[in-house]
Amino acid sequence: MNTIHVDVVSVEESVFSGEARFVVLPGEAGELGIYPRHTPLITRIKAGSVRIEKADGTEEFIFVAGGILEVQPDRVTVLSDTAIRGKDLDEEKANEARVAAQEAVKNANSDIDLAKATSELAVMAAQLSALRKYRGNK
Repeated sequence: MNTIHVDVVSVEESVFSGEARFVVLPGEAGELGIYPRHTPLITRIKAGSVRIEKADGTEEFIFVAGGILEVQPDRVTVLSDTAIRGKDLDEEKANEARVAAQEAVKNANSDIDLAKATSELAVMAAQLSALRKYRGNK
């Protein structure tokens, strides 16, 4: 069986490192599916869930708040400021952050404040969506 080495790294820690059959993640123009011996690629990714089918057939879900993807024929590296394992996602905390971001959008005093709040709102919506996907696949 062919596998590809996958590393998902946040600013704080290595969230996942191991062999996988394939990886699915949110590219800027849509979902990307990566299999062993994929053509080399470097691209930005959006906030959303990374789904890794490990070599043993089990799946790992990780939320990323955007970042950079590098693909080599034998290795996938995901670099993100924020990466959270699906099992560690906290729905209550994410909902609170989403509400705070919605308030920030309403109360924005400048274009910069509005852009920051809108970006945070999109990340929180993606995190909640990733949480639902994780729970639906358990």
